[in-house]
Amino acid sequence: MAQLLPLSPVPLYSQLKELLRSRILDGTYAPHSRMPSESELGKAFAVSRITVRQALGDLQKEGLIFKIHGKGTFVAKPKAFQNVSTLQGLAESMTQMGYEVLNRLISFKTLSASAVVAERLQLAPGSQVCEIKRVRLINREPVSLEVTYLPSAVGEKLEKADLVSRDIFLILENDCGIALGHAELAIDAVLADNDLTQALAVEEGSPIMRIERLTHTADGSPLDFEYLYYRGDAFQYRLRIDRHKGA
Repeated sequence: MAQLLPLSPVPLYSQLKELLRSRILDGTYAPHSRMPSESELGKAFAVSRITVRQALGDLQKEGLIFKIHGKGTFVAKPKAFQNVSTLQGLAESMTQMGYEVLNRLISFKTLSASAVVAERLQLAPGSQVCEIKRVRLINREPVSLEVTYLPSAVGEKLEKADLVSRDIFLILENDCGIALGHAELAIDAVLADNDLTQALAVEEGSPIMRIERLTHTADGSPLDFEYLYYRGDAFQYRLRIDRHKGA
């Protein structure tokens, strides 16, 4: 049994929080399992109930645990996350961390571009584009709905590609010989409508993270415009931001 250090300059509640966090992250406390009660934790670590309550409060703010009135405190299911410091497809990023990523192809259509899609892809209004809708599953659970728009000349090359197990980025690069350069992202939040509730198995009105991503070729031409809808309870985007001071 790990012990807290009463004489440490680190407050006891912070020590307890870090110890409990490590047990949650290493699986000692499994997802959806019930945590020991405040009195049980206080007795196990020889600290007051106030100290336990502070530690659990911080863990709840971090989303690692949740409380059900009258039943106790439970371990939350960890969110999958993708670092976005580099331009990668979801499977390309997640499989490196040991996740299984599969796709459920909803539809593949050729249609007239909306005003927004035409503007993003720098196409004439009403130009033909290919629309690809896929549900992305991480470890067999639906996590995102991906709606991709490509100029028809490019999109048609993907019609017979393996869209169930491969990222579109890798298909564009490896099958179509198109070098990708950079992407511009805009992130906001929406509430799940009927289409999203069916695609992502969430309740109507649930919070959904929406990302608009416009990917350019290496020479700077817009190529791939997407709406990415992520379940707010199951996924995170993470990035590192550095502050560079002028000389």
